Amino acid sequence: MCLSSSPSFQYVAALYFPNIPEYAIGLRLFTDLNREQLGQAAADSLVVFPIGATEQHGPHLPTGTDFYTVETICREAATRASGHIPVIVAPALPFGSSDHHLIYGGTMSLSTETYYKVLRELLESLVTDGFKRIFVVNGHGGNHEIAQLAVRDVALKHPVRAAAGSYWVIAWDALIGVEANKQRWLPGHAGDFETSMMMSLRGDIVPQDRPHRDETVDTDPRAYAHFYRHERHGFWRDINGFTDSPDRATKEKGDRDRAAIVSALSDAFLTFYRG
Repeated sequence: MCLSSSPSFQYVAALYFPNIPEYAIGLRLFTDLNREQLGQAAADSLVVFPIGATEQHGPHLPTGTDFYTVETICREAATRASGHIPVIVAPALPFGSSDHHLIYGGTMSLSTETYYKVLRELLESLVTDGFKRIFVVNGHGGNHEIAQLAVRDVALKHPVRAAAGSYWVIAWDALIGVEANKQRWLPGHAGDFETSMMMSLRGDIVPQDRPHRDETVDTDPRAYAHFYRHERHGFWRDINGFTDSPDRATKEKGDRDRAAIVSALSDAFLTFYRG
């Protein structure tokens, strides 16, 4: 049983945060609520919308890695934040802009233009449902800029507040603080970081035998301060679809990184809601 569902937690939360209705304390999933409950809750609640991808993750990780990860950390962060603000987690979108992975198969992708339209229409649906605060949490690098454009355009059109960010960027300082950038690419793709996360989340579907690469490199802690994006044709084919050595991954590193991400993401939800 998660902490936020325990009677003692709910009593303490109600005591210290009396303006939050009792029904709003703990993890609430959009798909578990009926239309009456959602209609009652929407105007005052933060809705968290996780977006991921279904795509190849090297010869070792499952194709659902991105949406498994983003769905789980959003639910955990929402549970953590729910003692302070009313929050509802929407279903994770399991498809993304992944054309760069199609060369390997094992990928279901939407084009950039289609993905923008899908996000825009789903966000418009949440607005129509009555939500005034919408936070899109991205779990796949190819979605990053598209999601930010979609929330910008929705907030231009409607009297709402909307945000979008990739979980590793939101949690960047926290990840650097636990040295998650050491001897690995951060976040990379299907390398040490993502493999460790999957070992924490779904270790039952991560194989013991994983590819090895000799080279190791620290990720620059200022990586997200760069002022331009650099893309090179053929990059993904050259690296065989994964960035660094997944055989260096451990569940312990995944647990460490997961905790840092969930804490930072929960803090972001609180800051956004109160802003």
